[in-house]
Amino acid sequence: MSPLLQQLIDALKCLPGVGPKSAQRMAFYLIERDKEGAKNLSSTLTEAVEKIGHCSMCRTLSETALCEICDSRSRDSRTLCVIETPADVFAIEHTAEFRGKYFVLMGHLSPLDGIGPAELGLELLDARLATGEIEELILATNPTVEGEATAHYISTMAARYSVLTTRIAHGVPLGGELEYIDAGTLAHAFSGRQRFDA
Repeated sequence: MSPLLQQLIDALKCLPGVGPKSAQRMAFYLIERDKEGAKNLSSTLTEAVEKIGHCSMCRTLSETALCEICDSRSRDSRTLCVIETPADVFAIEHTAEFRGKYFVLMGHLSPLDGIGPAELGLELLDARLATGEIEELILATNPTVEGEATAHYISTMAARYSVLTTRIAHGVPLGGELEYIDAGTLAHAFSGRQRFDA
């Protein structure tokens, strides 16, 4: 096999969920059937890696010092949503329900992996809370053991500044049937139940 082709296959294996066979199929497809697409992918990827950094305020991915959301005057600066990844920003923005601002942790607390408060930029979050501008802190970390521990740690930080802290609800998905929902999700749904008025 061509050494360059093998390098391409090995490079494609860095993508999540792409094993040797998938990487091989992608490499052959790009080289045999879509050289223009491969060139476009290559140049776009190079430009993205060189130009995309992190917003200095919320830490999401951005080409500028401040991302569009942090720079927007139409967003509510008093409400801050704490999330784990930039992909979570896209997911929440897609709902068009949230008009506040974000703080992206870029992960969650995981002492075994060497990820502590410093790696999550919690000193930056603490500084934002200290300004007194934040009135509500929405914790939207994932409903995992690490996500819950991270949410608890951050809620303790917010309590020092008397900031209202809320947690997004977790439970039964819209359109879901109870018989197909796992026990952990049902337990969250019951513990987070709300009053229902007819």
